[in-house]
Amino acid sequence: MARALGGGLVMAVALGAGTALGPALADIAGVGGLPARLIPAALVTALAVPLIFRLASPGSLGFGSVARSARAFLTGAGVTATAAALVLGAGTAGGMLHWGRPDLASLTGFLLSNTAVAFLLEALPEETTLRGHTWTSLRERFGATASALLTTAIFLLVPGVASVVHAAVARLIGDEPGPVGLAPDGQNPVDYLILLTVFGLMLVAARTALAGAPLWAGIGAHLTFLTVNRIVLEGNERDAGWPVEQMTPDVVLLVPAYVLVAAAGFVVCGRITRRGSWAKREYRRSHH
Repeated sequence: MARALGGGLVMAVALGAGTALGPALADIAGVGGLPARLIPAALVTALAVPLIFRLASPGSLGFGSVARSARAFLTGAGVTATAAALVLGAGTAGGMLHWGRPDLASLTGFLLSNTAVAFLLEALPEETTLRGHTWTSLRERFGATASALLTTAIFLLVPGVASVVHAAVARLIGDEPGPVGLAPDGQNPVDYLILLTVFGLMLVAARTALAGAPLWAGIGAHLTFLTVNRIVLEGNERDAGWPVEQMTPDVVLLVPAYVLVAAAGFVVCGRITRRGSWAKREYRRSHH
């Protein structure tokens, strides 16, 4: 449990410190736009990932060879994107969403910049610390269900602890501290924590879906989730290049719906993987 909590603490400190120091460093360097967004994102990864690698080997965390990593990443992204397409497509058919014509140049630019920032700020460090170090630490002692629930519970604590770290670091460097709370400023804490719970369980399902480099499945799922949500829910504010009009406030319910569908898809993938591994073991045993 101490090692598991340590993974969450590393992520919270890295997130809070990186997002507090990053803007200050960007101001010192005199950069704006994408470079200014990449600096705090890179700081979060630089603080979290090397420390976790000192505590555990990359292989034990769920990293692997290039080929296996690519396969796992594409599986995680593909399952999540398919689930999103099915649920959002049904919502569109039901009149909940109206899609405008995409601007391919703007959309491509958004996808490239969003992927770079989200990968460094959230997907890579969170998966390495939580579904990597925290989950594997718990799995050494607890069963699959308990490990998934405890990992997700620790995941829920990260935003609140990170907000405390952010406020403390901001005061140290003379900046205005941000608000402290369980959810980002402006979001309903209950709704946010419910979504984070469903999302966290889906990421554990992705982490356990494959045998080779499984952590990359979680990273792929994480990135796809962030990308889809930022286009559908925040695309107009983020200049994503694909106008989406929300015809009803109930659109937000489509997000946990597609996350649950994706989680079910990963559970099926995991059962197929384990069945295949069992069949291979039986084949080898019978031919010894």
